[in-house]
Order: sequence, then C-alpha cells, then structure tokens
Amino acid sequence: MTDIFLEREFDPPLVGPENILELLAESSGCLDMHRVEWHRSCLSNDGRKLFCWYRAPDMESTRVAMRQLGVDLKNLWSGTVHDAPGVGEKDIAAANVLVERRFDQSMPLQQIQDIENAGIGCLESRNVRFIRTFFSADQMRMICLYAAPDAESVRQAQREAGVPFTEAWTFQAVDPE
Repeated sequence: MTDIFLEREFDPPLVGPENILELLAESSGCLDMHRVEWHRSCLSNDGRKLFCWYRAPDMESTRVAMRQLGVDLKNLWSGTVHDAPGVGEKDIAAANVLVERRFDQSMPLQQIQDIENAGIGCLESRNVRFIRTFFSADQMRMICLYAAPDAESVRQAQREAGVPFTEAWTFQAVDPE
C-alpha cells in the first residue's frame, strides 16, 4: 500500500471533527470502490486547514477517487511516514501542532533531520516533542507533528534551530475509530 496525503483549505471553515466524519461518510463508497483507506486527519483549530492521510494501492487510485469526489488535486501527494524513535500510540495521540515545510528544490529527509537533531535543545527548552513526519516522494514537502504547549512554541523552536518551515498550526486529530 502507498501512503497518500491531502492538504485542503476550507472557507467557510469546517465546524469540527463531525464535519470531517460527515464528509467521509458521504465519500466512503467512492473511496472503497478504489480501495482508498482513510487513516487519519488533522483539522486546524480554526477549521480552515485539513491534512488527511490515506493508504491506497497506488497514487492513481487515489487521484481517481478524489477527482470523482470533486476534490482539488493540487495538494495530493504520496510519500513516507517516519515516527520519532520510541514513539507509541499514546505519544501520537498527544500530537497537537502541525508544521508544514515546502522546499524550492529537492531536500533529502536526512538533511532536514540532521538540522533538527542539531537543534534538539531548542525543542526541549520550549517543551516541544517531535512525534511524526510525513515526507513527500519528490522530497519537496514535509508535514511534521509535534506535541507542544502551543504553535508559537514550535515556531520559536524551529526558528532558533534554523529548521525551515512554511506554517505551524494547532490541530485536533480525527481518526476512523
């Protein structure tokens, strides 16, 4: 199975997780037909941004399903998932801040990890803990999840560590269960 990710924006904003569950209930037949499995979503606290993780046989199955659902495909991408060492389900459930990274050129995962590892003290001093990374196959984007007091703590830690980022926002997780 291939890990597929979708970034969406909403205006007007979604009210809460129940909106995501409604959207998925409406689209479940189409997703099932193309064997696209919804794994998890992160909804920004203001309801304007949504990051979704799917698993599917391939990227094209997901494209077809999303196109049939009328979803804009410009922010649909495949990639890999990387958890911090020793992370368990309890840690994943504690993640509450999402960091978006976009690169002008291909950036190997190890290069970004080396920068962040060098600045681990910046994260620790702000009570920020890295949880998970979603890394694009083209090495041009990355989504990272952190457990932190707030998004500003993560932004400050990223700046101090010299880790490039586009945006950081708090979220609530929505899972199939």
